[in-house]
Amino acid sequence: MKIKDILTKDKAFYNNLIHLALPIAAQYLVSFLITLTNSISIGRLGKEATAGAYIGTLIFTLLQMFITGIESGITVASSRSWGEGKTEKIKKIAAIGTVISLAFGTLISTLSILFPSLFISLFLGGEAASGGAEYLKLLAFSFPFFCLSGALGALMRSIESPKVTVVSSTAAFTVNLILNYALVFGKLGFSALGIRGAAIATVSARAIELLLILIYVFLIDKKIKLTVKSLFSFDKIISLDFVRYTTPIVLGQMVWIANTLFASYLLSKVGSDDVVAGLAVANTLNSLSYILMNGLSGAVGIIIGKTIGEGKIEKIKGYAYTTQLIFILLGILTSCALLIAKGPFISMYKIGAEAADVAKALISVLSITIIGTSYQSACLIGLVKSGGDVSFILKNDAFFIFLVVIPLSVLASNLNAPIWLIFLALKSDQLLKCIPAAIKINRFGWIKKLP
Repeated sequence: MKIKDILTKDKAFYNNLIHLALPIAAQYLVSFLITLTNSISIGRLGKEATAGAYIGTLIFTLLQMFITGIESGITVASSRSWGEGKTEKIKKIAAIGTVISLAFGTLISTLSILFPSLFISLFLGGEAASGGAEYLKLLAFSFPFFCLSGALGALMRSIESPKVTVVSSTAAFTVNLILNYALVFGKLGFSALGIRGAAIATVSARAIELLLILIYVFLIDKKIKLTVKSLFSFDKIISLDFVRYTTPIVLGQMVWIANTLFASYLLSKVGSDDVVAGLAVANTLNSLSYILMNGLSGAVGIIIGKTIGEGKIEKIKGYAYTTQLIFILLGILTSCALLIAKGPFISMYKIGAEAADVAKALISVLSITIIGTSYQSACLIGLVKSGGDVSFILKNDAFFIFLVVIPLSVLASNLNAPIWLIFLALKSDQLLKCIPAAIKINRFGWIKKLP
């Protein structure tokens, strides 16, 4: 059978994919640029500041992973309800999802403000640890803003209104860029605050981002006409259903949180500040490589959810075959881009020769594993999760992380393997998971009815 015979011929799929993917990718790009601006600005202060800010930002990354689970639940449920034309149900989903996100963000923010050194000291010591704690304590004020923006942004994307998040994120990036320049280095009449200035800039940017989203959701949007009152109007059955099918997604994210913490801890203990600084640079470039991937997988997820909600199940098979081919090709292109960009990208940081060598080695590893990541991760999120089989991803991730990744990386560490080999062990699941992902996707047992 030829490839053209299995790809969908539905032009609406491609039109919707572009229409949704570009704004979502643009939002991810702008959000990444906020992180990149902080990373480069702090990177100009030296490897200690870079390492400290990276670990300080790690708690935000963990929060982001958790909230991504809630956002996924909102997207899966709301896109189906949108396909069914049930706008009142969407409001109830928005209420429970938003409250959970805001409550968790406020909790983590409070703990980070009160006990910043407790977390940082697990990974670093000395000057780097002191700077990281100071950075985290200020950055934590942005967590509730981020969580509320994320929940409402997911809601808008699920009803095919993704542009608002692009506008809000762009405004946030502009604010962050200007304030980073002014506060980190002491420009435009401000005092040089160094790493503290970067944190203040991020808090300000997230506040602006949230303000713009709130204005759009409550004053401009005409699709579901959400009100402040509706966000506190809960439906017991819908709330319980939301918690039930979102729980496996959140647990899957917590598995990744455990994996991220373990990887950061292991690499920080087997190496020096140079290793952590090199890891920070490599992960920043890696985040850039995910932008288009996340945009496309997010768009696929909305299309799949809406199509199932409309009852057009016969279209799903063609959509799935087309999606798999897109992400295989995207993975190959991204791999090539990483190899080309690693030299110029690393040169933007003043982290020293040893840390730069670490970054180059880790990026080389990522250029291999990104091919697997593009296929299995994006397809599972865009297809399987949106199709309703939310428990499969949890089981799949837990199996590979706890029974493959952690044992392999501990073994490599105990054998005094080079950093790049330990890093490869930590990323090995990205390639291995392609096998069960391909089997799962092409058997089409993942299309399930949600409550």
